[in-house]
Amino acid sequence: MAKPVSILAFSGSSRRESLNKKFLAVAVQEVKNAGGDVTLVELSDYELPLYNGDLEDAAGMPANARKLVDLVKGHAGLLIASPEYNSSITALLKNTIDWCSRADDDPFPGKVVAVISASPGAYGGNRSLKTTQQILLHLGCHIVPAMASLPQAHKAFGPDGRLTDPRALKGVQELAQALVDLTRKIA
Repeated sequence: MAKPVSILAFSGSSRRESLNKKFLAVAVQEVKNAGGDVTLVELSDYELPLYNGDLEDAAGMPANARKLVDLVKGHAGLLIASPEYNSSITALLKNTIDWCSRADDDPFPGKVVAVISASPGAYGGNRSLKTTQQILLHLGCHIVPAMASLPQAHKAFGPDGRLTDPRALKGVQELAQALVDLTRKIA
């Protein structure tokens, strides 16, 4: 049996009842089922100031940014839930990426990344998903081309937190397998 690949998972939402966190929980389980060893973190546990070059020059990289850089570096791949706010990614997610990319030992080049998104709207967060992929591609990541977006996400989960739509679950399973397979090939 192949050694599990290490995947770091997080959501760009800090809301307790976030639909993206619920969707991420499903995706994390599917990555585990596909052979991934997943570390799930809450970005709100790594509070960061808004990125500012003057602040960076004066005080250096915040300790929490350093911790996140080390977490990203310690994993072969990333699984990111990217909520959509005003047709784009959240400030939390963008700020996290911005601070981490400023490290002298930038953790992003060569990482394999899968992005998912959930939304109560009809598009499932696709605009955020694509924007996040574009940013990470620019930073040197290998992007899993499969997509898993969840429209009408407020209606998509049963009381146990499981997806009620078999088609949506199949999409997450395919993305999870693609993430593990590509990470295994590249890492």
